[in-house]
Amino acid sequence: MALPQCSITGGRRRLKQGHLWIFRDEIGALSSDTIEAGDLVRVVTDYGYDCGIGFYHPESQIAVRLLRHSEDDITVDFFIQRLENARAMREHFFHDSTAYRLCFGESDFLPGLIIDRYDTYFALQILSAGMEKRLPLIVEALQKVFPDIQGIIEKNDSRIRDLEGLPRREGILWGTIPAAVRIMENDVKLDISLEHGQKTGYFFDQRYNRAAIATIAKNLRVLDCFTNQGGFALNAAKAGAAHCVGVDISQTAIDASIHNAMINSLTNTEFIKADVFTLLKQKAQQNEKWDMVILDPPAFTKSKHTVPQAKRGYADINRQALRLINNGGYLVSSSCSHHISEEMFLSIIHDEAQRINRRLQFVWRGQQAPDHPILLGMPETQYLKFFVFRVW
Repeated sequence: MALPQCSITGGRRRLKQGHLWIFRDEIGALSSDTIEAGDLVRVVTDYGYDCGIGFYHPESQIAVRLLRHSEDDITVDFFIQRLENARAMREHFFHDSTAYRLCFGESDFLPGLIIDRYDTYFALQILSAGMEKRLPLIVEALQKVFPDIQGIIEKNDSRIRDLEGLPRREGILWGTIPAAVRIMENDVKLDISLEHGQKTGYFFDQRYNRAAIATIAKNLRVLDCFTNQGGFALNAAKAGAAHCVGVDISQTAIDASIHNAMINSLTNTEFIKADVFTLLKQKAQQNEKWDMVILDPPAFTKSKHTVPQAKRGYADINRQALRLINNGGYLVSSSCSHHISEEMFLSIIHDEAQRINRRLQFVWRGQQAPDHPILLGMPETQYLKFFVFRVW
């Protein structure tokens, strides 16, 4: 049976350049008035050009998410093929590693689907109604692509699901999930809790950036802000930093960091539960100094409307950090807010350095790791900014 058709009146140039979203105001006529959220539609231009099929949503601002697929149905074989392609790329970069982001939504042509691999366990997050309807197919495909799989957990607590009319929930979808899964990152052991960790468990996107910090951390006193499960602090400590202090407001994160330091036999680490903004101001008032301060905060904005507030937050935190750094030390500053551009972020840091009479040498730029590929033509898939400055 042929799919219902959805004609578009705008966005053609953007789609031709590789974008996968069709917005509500670009929709023309629909061949049926009974299309439900997550149903497949065939997208055609107003002059009859076939753009392929996609997931339709009658209420979301993103009216269609294209799949770059021309057939009239989505089967388990579709998911198997795309997951195998995604796996092949990750294994090319990470070789023997069994811990990485397997699927990064639109960047892997699976819009609204996030999957993290932790050896034989998988954490899954669904952000679109179309993927939600096909959850059984996704679980079946994972079992076939990874025959030794032992468990799949869903971490569907994102507010983005609200925009698609999907309930928030978490729980085991298939198999069993242990209290912790041990993985390796840059020769650092990590015990990750999939049930209690933030989002899908661990932030793989900073893998290469953590390795970069390890190359310059030897003999330095390092303050790692928003440490989460100790990522940057542990990589720096393993590389021979003199002393590393990790700070996070979550006691769960601090407990995990302490445990991860222990399993790596690291004695040059310390982890503190505190609000980072408050702690930085206190340390500045006490005239305490560090050789390296790392800022890896959560996203300060999820929309264009709150960008001014986010800019103030980034300005405050970078200014306070700059006050703590020894002459010739390093500021490591990161933003995972898509709506804060690289140019904007650099400008904020430069302005704050000038404000307190500090000079910056921009020595290294990073981005999200290759298991979070950027789809050219779709700027929404590029979000992570990561800068290292030498401070004078």
